[in-house]
Amino acid sequence: MAWVYLFLAGLFEIGWAIGLKYTDGFTRPVPTVLTVASMVVSLGLLGLALKTLPLGTAYAIWTGVGTVGTVILGIALLGESAQLTRLACIGLIVVGIAGLKLVSAE
Repeated sequence: MAWVYLFLAGLFEIGWAIGLKYTDGFTRPVPTVLTVASMVVSLGLLGLALKTLPLGTAYAIWTGVGTVGTVILGIALLGESAQLTRLACIGLIVVGIAGLKLVSAE
């Protein structure tokens, strides 16, 4: 169950990272409330996952899922660069996440 918590925490991290862009410096109330709620849920789920998963592994995967998802949504929603070398580097993060999951004791 810890891996499910961790994956969901990563998804909520994507939510708050993208949400930050829409808060306009925390001046827009609805995006700000949704962003802060995503932060709380993300950290809460990460905390649950850390009950059984090693800190270094869980944190790396949490940030990795957040990073990859944020880049994908940045490309899709915000028109950010989809340059091949950028995507290749994101691919390396995905490989790292998969590797950490494969070698994890939990």
